Amino acid sequence: MKIGIDIDDTTFITVKSMLKYADKFEAEISGEPINRDSFGLIKDRYYLKVLYGWDEKTKFDFFNKYYKNVLKECTVMPDADKTIRKLKEEGNTIHFITARLMNIKDCDTEAITIQSLKKSNIPYDSLNLHISDKLSFCQKNQINLLIEDSYETCRELADNGIKSILMTTKMNSDIDAKEIIRVNNWAEIYREVEKYRKIEK
Repeated sequence: MKIGIDIDDTTFITVKSMLKYADKFEAEISGEPINRDSFGLIKDRYYLKVLYGWDEKTKFDFFNKYYKNVLKECTVMPDADKTIRKLKEEGNTIHFITARLMNIKDCDTEAITIQSLKKSNIPYDSLNLHISDKLSFCQKNQINLLIEDSYETCRELADNGIKSILMTTKMNSDIDAKEIIRVNNWAEIYREVEKYRKIEK
């Protein structure tokens, strides 16, 4: 089976380092210290705009200054590494499909991502960066199943006959994800993959 897997806040915990540096950057540009629990405010995948009110230029000024730090400080989700290794050992092919940005100043996104995967001993068959249209990618590359934290992406795939599993996060926890499988951890992901594999046999 060809399994697609998102990276940020699905395989690695990205939001913590993102908010750490976003708070730092906001304090730098506003001159006011940021001291609040940002996690409680996240209800939208475009949380940098929602939390800080940044326009596109300000957002990319932030990325150019701190995106490298954000990516380097991401930590692996609990059990993601061993579960992905198990899925690979069982004969599945693993395809990371992420919207991680490319062409950011002084940030080699591909090299940092490869290093993070290597450090966590996570196997994969392909690494696909800066993929904004995951539906088209999955259709073109015949991905059977996508593991993802974006409800909108899972909804789009489901509407086009592609199986997906939604990892619960602060941003999607309040969404009524009808007809989409929702999980809370990688142990649950493995169980759902097994169910799907048995159905497809």
